Amino acid sequence: MTTGPRVNPEASAVVALYRRALPRSLRRAIAERYSVEARRQVKHHLATLTSAQRADRVRAALLARRRRGLAAAPGRRVVMVDGRPRIAHLQPDLSPQHARRAALKAVTRALKQAGVDYFCVRGRPRQAAIVAVPDKDRARALDALARLCRRDPAYVSPLGSEGGGPRLAPGYEPGVWRHVGDDKWGLRLTWFRTEPGERLVLGERYACEVEFWARQGERLVAPRRNGVTESVPVAGKAVDLIDADRWGVGRLKVRTREEFTRPLPGDITFPIDAVYTWVDGSDPEWLRRRAKYAGEEYHGESANAARYADHDELRYSLRSLATYAPWIRNVYLVTDDQAPVWLDTAHPRLRVVSHREIFTDPGLLPTFNSHAIESQLHHIEGLSEHFLYFNDDVFLGAETVPQDFFMGNGVTKFFPSPALVPLDDPSDEDVPVSVAAKNNRRLIENTFGVLPVQKMKHTPHALRRSVLAEIESRFGDEHGATASHRFRSREDLAIPSSLHHYYAFHTGRSTTGSITYGYFDLSNPNSANRLDRLLAARDRRVFCINDTVSVEGEGEGQTERLRPFLEAYFPVPSPYEMAS
Repeated sequence: MTTGPRVNPEASAVVALYRRALPRSLRRAIAERYSVEARRQVKHHLATLTSAQRADRVRAALLARRRRGLAAAPGRRVVMVDGRPRIAHLQPDLSPQHARRAALKAVTRALKQAGVDYFCVRGRPRQAAIVAVPDKDRARALDALARLCRRDPAYVSPLGSEGGGPRLAPGYEPGVWRHVGDDKWGLRLTWFRTEPGERLVLGERYACEVEFWARQGERLVAPRRNGVTESVPVAGKAVDLIDADRWGVGRLKVRTREEFTRPLPGDITFPIDAVYTWVDGSDPEWLRRRAKYAGEEYHGESANAARYADHDELRYSLRSLATYAPWIRNVYLVTDDQAPVWLDTAHPRLRVVSHREIFTDPGLLPTFNSHAIESQLHHIEGLSEHFLYFNDDVFLGAETVPQDFFMGNGVTKFFPSPALVPLDDPSDEDVPVSVAAKNNRRLIENTFGVLPVQKMKHTPHALRRSVLAEIESRFGDEHGATASHRFRSREDLAIPSSLHHYYAFHTGRSTTGSITYGYFDLSNPNSANRLDRLLAARDRRVFCINDTVSVEGEGEGQTERLRPFLEAYFPVPSPYEMAS
């Protein structure tokens, strides 16, 4: 194999920093500092990159040279964010919650050490943490925060920048504070954070904002709206909120005012669990059982190899859950006495549930019908009344809150698709998902006199155990028939993914919701490009990567295409994985 020239030690540092064409202002400095051979090798490496890539590397190099001490300290990296170099802090367990909590702790610790009075303000979901400081203490607060940014490099911007004001400025540069501190609302402190592979970078959304509350008579008045109150009494005492989990910072004690500690109507105070169904389609014993009963399928897709193929999606779906839904209480993995080798089955918040534990009639096992397995989920011992049901090909692509899936009064949300269920009766030509949708429609129309026509998006399904139990009781014959089919059948119901939502809606226990969503079919020739765009934008709160038409032997190729994407999107191992 032919390789390029070996980069000598003198050139290696330059190559690492200058991967793109250098501006003329830097050429002379490099010529004076590095040998001809080193410069030749740098030029060789730069030629392989696009002009945009080279520009990014130049900016990063300039920052690294200008702030070499800060950027080179242990636990720090220089990363590119929106085409600009930023000093980032390494955080192996990186998540939105962890980033927001770290920012809040840094700010409140600095204010406390400086003797500055403050209290935390309850903001809105998925927004930055907020700390309020009386305006009379503005100068001392700014001084304390400036010292903090010099010790622990952060970026600052006036809160007014939301309306198009100045961009982030390096808070470790002394001159910045002469301008930032004058904003009437306050300022935002952003610590960029990344994981060791630098594939995920979190920034402004997970910052900490410092508001300056002005005194008006005997009240401290907020400079802008929050989710609770416009003012608090000057004489009011600060209290400790022991569990600020609803504030997006996890189980952290925060110093606040009593007004911000009261539950609000939209708060989710009930526990929420997650349930997955999973199968290892390469397990020889499972394949033997499947082959024994394989004559029962009615449609080619009903026993399609792709339906059971494992591209390691479960590992990354659990990573997405841990990163973007830390509010989930427990995870239940429903399997046919299987478990991935990498799964930490001893984790206290995870339990592997055998089909034998949830099927009331053991004579119906083994089953290879996901509709049958799904019909029994509400039998899981210890499962919370409210839970999310995931297929392992469904992922959370961005931070979520319980209110994305539930109302504060316990009502569940579902997400109808624009795709329609054909209005004709089930037939042998229908794919199983259409058959089940038509059977669901018949039950709903016969029961409530309405015609459901929309399919559901492939999202996590917000469910209630009591509703599922009621469906089992009310539609006993149809429910029992679904549970009895070892392979997908013309008589199946799709219970948690559709029937539950329509039934709960017409009995006042669910409502329609909206969520940013993407669906990716691996059989689509353009799927790789679409996944690349998703990785770059990270603009879908939920997405599904499905594969329903591949045949035996194609799984390895699909895995080779899918695994790099999933590893790049979800680089932080979940607590449910065995330590490597």
